[in-house]
This record gives sequence, structure tokens and C-alpha cells, in this order.
Amino acid sequence: MSSKRLPGKVLRMAAGKPLLLHLYERVIHCHSVDQIIVATSSDESDDPVALFCRDHAIGVFRGPLHDVAARFKRTLEAFGWDACVRVNGDSPLLDQRLIDQAVMLFRGNNCDLVTNVHPRTFPAGQSVEVIRALTFCNAYAQMSDGHDLEHVTPFFYRHPDRFAIMNFSAAREYGGLHLAVDTPSDFDAFNALIGRMTRPAWQYDVGQLADLYSAPQVSA
Repeated sequence: MSSKRLPGKVLRMAAGKPLLLHLYERVIHCHSVDQIIVATSSDESDDPVALFCRDHAIGVFRGPLHDVAARFKRTLEAFGWDACVRVNGDSPLLDQRLIDQAVMLFRGNNCDLVTNVHPRTFPAGQSVEVIRALTFCNAYAQMSDGHDLEHVTPFFYRHPDRFAIMNFSAAREYGGLHLAVDTPSDFDAFNALIGRMTRPAWQYDVGQLADLYSAPQVSA
């Protein structure tokens, strides 16, 4: 909720529901995950997020505001998972099929991390990482840089020799397409894109989203 560029963004209303619910409605259509948890902060500014989750029967865990890596680690420990899919709350158009693809790769290979962001070939707002819990908890003890603590996974990409990392790439070129909601203009673009949909948003995969985004608009 304390985003500097777009305050309160995860609960901003678009098409009758907050951004966080748009994302949740996509993730529940995954076939490969056993549990969904919103990992928000224990700061009072995020009380509305926790309340929203309770009101909608969505699992929630709260941890440090600025040390997001610690929050992530404590979530892993609290639920005893073997691995976790990490997605961002500012990605209401995330294609849930990418989660299933990443989990399939993780289960079929002996990896510490499966990712589609290093290198990035999918648009912003389509980032998926599957992380082995034990690997992350051990790596956290070595994290001291503020950037690592805020953004959770850069430590792994800076030390690829220490971890088994598998990246999967997009099958097409997306150019500079931006589907994350970080700024007021991103929010306006999200609203416009949702307004052009003729079926539930979760039914659109990332390729269809890109086509819809670039399709010419016809006015009466």
C-alpha cells in the first residue's frame, strides 16, 4: 500500500474490483499450486490488505515492510513448503499458464530456481519464479545488500555459479510491452485493456493480451 509511484495500488479499484483480486482470480486457475498466500507487511499501512484477504477468505502472512526477502523467508518457514512460486501483486494480468509451465520445469529438473526474468523475454507484469525453499532460506543468510532484501531474488542472478537456475523464454517477441501496474499511466492502461475484453480476464493468455493491447481501437 505504501508504493511511492502509485500509493495504495494493490487495492485500487478497476472494473469493479481491486487489482489484487484481479491477480487472485487468475492464480486460482493454476493447476500446479497447492496453496495461495498474500505475503504483505506487518506495517499498519498494509492493514487494509490483510483485512481484504480475511474478508475474501484469501490466505495472508505478514512480515517486514522493507526487508521483503525476510518476509518471503518467514512465509516459507511458516507454511513448510518445499518450494514456492513467487509472483508480484502489481501484476494483475499475469498469465497463470506461465506458473504451470514454470512448476512443470521445476518438477522435471533438479533446479534451485526456475525463472522467466533472467534474461527477460516476457513483458513486465508476467514475471514468474519458482524457488526451492531450503535454497532460499540458506541464501538469505548471505544477503546484506538492500537491493537484494527489497527485491528478493537478485542475489541468485548475481551468483549463478552457486545455484542451479533454469530460465524459460517467450515464444514470440513482445517488444516494450508493459503489463505491470507501477504508475498512474500503467493503471489507466490496465483499465483500458480490461474495458476491451469480451470474456473473463483470466481466459486471456499473454499472447492474446499483447494482441488486444496493440489492436486498433474503433470509435463510433
